[in-house]
Amino acid sequence: MPIYEYECEVCNHRFEVIQKISDKPVKKCVLCQGKVYKVFSAPGLLFKGSGWYVTDYANPERKKAVEADKKAASADSGSVKAVSKESKKSETP
Repeated sequence: MPIYEYECEVCNHRFEVIQKISDKPVKKCVLCQGKVYKVFSAPGLLFKGSGWYVTDYANPERKKAVEADKKAASADSGSVKAVSKESKKSETP
């Protein structure tokens, strides 16, 4: 359930109320019974990491560059594995 913040017009007391979206808004202050209004604040949403936008929703040129980088990285790791397998074969009698 969302948390709504209210502020009293009389005593300037701010308080939070956990309510359903369908509940009626609070009309009176919990301290002085004065008229309150709903305070709108930024949501608690935080993106962390190296930028999901670049890999998911970027322009087509950037997306092609990211895919090319991935292919190059996988090709490099594949060649290293192939070399290591060949070196093991040459070492065994």
